[in-house]
Amino acid sequence: MKSSCPKIVIVGGGAGGLELATQLGHRLGKKNSAQIVLVDKNRTHIWKPLLHEVATGSLDSDLDGVVYSAHAAKHGYQFQLGTFCDLDADNKLIKVAPITDDRGKVLLPERQIQYDKLVIAIGSVSNDFNTPGVREHCFFLDSHQQANRFHHALLDSFTRVHQSESINELNIAIVGGGATGVELSAELYHVTELLKIYGLSKMTKEKLNIHLIEAGPRILPALPERIATSARRELSKLGVNVMENTRISEASTAGFVTAEGELIEANLMLWAAGVKAPDFIKNIEIFELNRANQIMVKANLLSTINDDIYVIGDCCACQQADGSFVPPRAQSAHQMAQCVEKNILHELKGESLESYIYVDHGSLVNLSRFSTVGSLMGNLTKNSMFIEGKIARLVYISLYRMHQKAIHGTFKTIALWLAEKLMRVVRPRMKLH
Repeated sequence: MKSSCPKIVIVGGGAGGLELATQLGHRLGKKNSAQIVLVDKNRTHIWKPLLHEVATGSLDSDLDGVVYSAHAAKHGYQFQLGTFCDLDADNKLIKVAPITDDRGKVLLPERQIQYDKLVIAIGSVSNDFNTPGVREHCFFLDSHQQANRFHHALLDSFTRVHQSESINELNIAIVGGGATGVELSAELYHVTELLKIYGLSKMTKEKLNIHLIEAGPRILPALPERIATSARRELSKLGVNVMENTRISEASTAGFVTAEGELIEANLMLWAAGVKAPDFIKNIEIFELNRANQIMVKANLLSTINDDIYVIGDCCACQQADGSFVPPRAQSAHQMAQCVEKNILHELKGESLESYIYVDHGSLVNLSRFSTVGSLMGNLTKNSMFIEGKIARLVYISLYRMHQKAIHGTFKTIALWLAEKLMRVVRPRMKLH
């Protein structure tokens, strides 16, 4: 790395990317020891594990999001709006696609951004496995724009059932029994119960039919079986039709078609099955990738093909000692950001780099206000500790507070918590527009 004020470019302002930009901004940017630049295609950040709450209206992305430009001004880094589309590793340049307005008019042409060190943190997208009809007929929850799109469709559906004399039910089908699908299913029942407060009393939870479809033998396949069993029990109590061992072969205007030819009728369809790194990474034809398009890295999180490029978060393929890959979770991105921060500081000092070791602190699944289940400690002990109820809910909330602390600091996180408490007095319990 150059000795004279190196330029560190971070592409992707998700959990890992934003935390890294914040910390490097504090350590280097504010001291003019390095130029820190964060590039993202969005103007605001929403913690991805909360997108299901944006989709149901429990969380307002306009009020609860972090505006990158304002955040950058306070934390010692620069923000550039743009979509990463290509890379010239030999000349240390990233290419950013043109920015257009709603009418397609070019506001800013394609441009290049030079770097000394590049950190790729572009996250992941849903993997539709090339299933026919999915792209045309399904909603996704990969970004807050997609979550808002689902939210608007959901409000329209609620209104239609409430005001119609002939429509007596709302069928929602969700493919993917991971955390997103499970948490969204519960949250949908929660907001449906709130509708009577806001004049939509005819749209009751009895008229809501949710089908949660999982191709594997059980929901939450990445988590311990006890958590999955507990979550399945709670979902069944709510009325969710949990369909395991059900593979989807097609999506149509009427609903999902299973491999056996059965039609699962749905007014709203959401695809939350599987994740992969964005397809354009494959088109760059530089990196070594795994089956999920994730970029292969060394133990220190540098890409296997270039020692000037780090990779963190969901797009990172970090192989562990047992041959498995680090799971795409928020806690993984958080830990990777910490490791890369240390390694960049080590490089500036001419010191050796540290290896990244994933520490599983456990997993939690929040079933809205109805229940929270999970395990703590993960592989820190021989046996994980199963928790549920109010304690699990408290721990789940604390994960988001830890993320807020990493990007805002302790004082502002406390201030945000107090502000949220006060806003509940004047703000609707769900977003209605």
